[in-house]
Amino acid sequence: MHLILASASPRRAELLTAAGFVYEVAPANLDESVRGTEAPRAYALRLAREKARKAVASLHHAGSVVLAADTVVAAQGEILGKPADRADGARMLRLLSGGTHEVHTAVVILRATAEETEVVTTRVRFVMLSEAEIDWYVASGEPDGKAGGYAIQGRGARFIDWIEGSWSNVVGLPIATVYRLLGRVGND
Repeated sequence: MHLILASASPRRAELLTAAGFVYEVAPANLDESVRGTEAPRAYALRLAREKARKAVASLHHAGSVVLAADTVVAAQGEILGKPADRADGARMLRLLSGGTHEVHTAVVILRATAEETEVVTTRVRFVMLSEAEIDWYVASGEPDGKAGGYAIQGRGARFIDWIEGSWSNVVGLPIATVYRLLGRVGND
């Protein structure tokens, strides 16, 4: 199977490589603005579908399988994308502090006329953070470019009290789900 990852995310690439997948990267850049009152799960699925379809449109390899994903953090009714700047990252961490939030990753697999999709949700509980901890973490630069402004696989792990669901989902790609969906579209 010729697998195409429609993402520039180094975290998704690391997860796929660690799980033994062989793939090619073909990022699909698009407008990631939330439309109106779009719910977090619907928003993630729409973006993953758009990424997959954009990648498919640029393919020249017949029989390729496209994998696209989008990860959204939702807390207190708000979709938390990537922080716009350090102040926004600090605001997100204050929102997550001492509470439980959800991480939704939509996975889309496209092959010829077959499409498999699933949205995986993981619940994450943060410890209560002090302003000093928030300042330290934001200054580390780790929140930059991360949905929700943290990385569970990095320094941000010290703030995670517990998770319910897939750890790799919080990183950005639920690997077991990817494996299952790839099986549904078939192996050649």
